Amino acid sequence: MQIGSNRKTALLIGALALLLAFSESLARNAEISAITYNAAVGDLWGFFEAKTIRSTVVATAAEQALWEADRTTDAETKAKLLKANDNMKKVASALNDDPQNKEGSKQIADRAVETEGKRGIALARYHRYGLASATFQVGIVLAFAEVITGIAAMGWLSGLVGIFGIAFMALGWLAPQALHLS
Repeated sequence: MQIGSNRKTALLIGALALLLAFSESLARNAEISAITYNAAVGDLWGFFEAKTIRSTVVATAAEQALWEADRTTDAETKAKLLKANDNMKKVASALNDDPQNKEGSKQIADRAVETEGKRGIALARYHRYGLASATFQVGIVLAFAEVITGIAAMGWLSGLVGIFGIAFMALGWLAPQALHLS
């Protein structure tokens, strides 16, 4: 065993350990983002359901007012019921679609779907960074095996595995959904 070779291997181990630290940090950040987006998705779909229920209740009340207006003979009561029907239809419509305030069911559903997409990207990043971490760990083990056995091929294999780890990190950062392994 040569001392110079062990120094090179030690440098390789240090570089792989540094990359492992980066990939672990990136994986943790991606995991936290995925959890945050997951909570937001649940909140948005809950809000969507509440708006939809409220809209249905208001639309039903509008229909009830129309039925009552059809059954009444009093002109003043009929006019009030028809006005209430019109007002409730407007409220139900605004609950379903409110582009100005972006609070209608339609807009909330759009936000929920958009947030689901962000969650998917964060999860994909988390998985890519996790693969990178595992790859760097294997590279470190192979480099240690070279130091112990003196087999130079282990060092070369360690470097090659490290390159795969860098590729997984790059995929996680630049194109997290480009590679589907599941």
